[in-house]
Amino acid sequence: MTRPVALVTGGRRGIGRAACVALAAKGYDILACDIAEEGFAETAAAVEAEGGYFAWRLCNVADLGEIEALIDWAWAVRGGVEALVNNAGVGALQRGDLLAVTPDSWDRCLDINTRAPFFVSQHLARRMVAAGAPARGHRALVFISSANAALVSSDRAEYSASKIAVSMVARCFADRLAEEGIPVFDIRPGVIRTDMTAGVAARYAARIAAGLSPIRRWGEPEDVGRAIAALVTGAIPFSTGDAFHIDGGLHLHRL
Repeated sequence: MTRPVALVTGGRRGIGRAACVALAAKGYDILACDIAEEGFAETAAAVEAEGGYFAWRLCNVADLGEIEALIDWAWAVRGGVEALVNNAGVGALQRGDLLAVTPDSWDRCLDINTRAPFFVSQHLARRMVAAGAPARGHRALVFISSANAALVSSDRAEYSASKIAVSMVARCFADRLAEEGIPVFDIRPGVIRTDMTAGVAARYAARIAAGLSPIRRWGEPEDVGRAIAALVTGAIPFSTGDAFHIDGGLHLHRL
């Protein structure tokens, strides 16, 4: 067990799966969690094809008690964890009028997209900074926010609010962990072809073709996975707390 280990939340499909595979290709063993089992077999096969060890468990990261159990498990499986990818997330229960947002949808987004990555990171970081913690490779924390950390989508205000909030969480962890030699990064995906965007795929396809982003194509989960792996493995060593836009230039302010 000399390979570094990465823990990926929401790792059974989409961006989570792409992160698992990209990190395995860079020499990491992978641990993953998600709220359901479907998709883990495919993730396991893809990770193992890259030469990585893979293990997973069910976890609802909105439950603080389950977070503690998750970190206990992850630390024990391979004798420590070097990297964390906070990927698990949800969208608004229903897109629509800002004036119709419900407390249930608001709480769901903030609990899963903001509170969960904070406490997953807190529990793991405590172990990472303790005496004797392993450092078998580059160590890093990654938070997956969104282009909506900067771009307004009032038809899903709760989602946008949760993503700008988790972006600040990433910056706070970057400040705290810099002295420990652990960089922290905020990844802001744009329009990525995943289950989350499947319901509005036709709408986005038309807008992309019309020039929504300067690079006129869908983003793929692998685009985000490769960016995560590059940052985790030290491709940009004199950086922490930065937001990296994986969005085809969507974030650019254009006239």
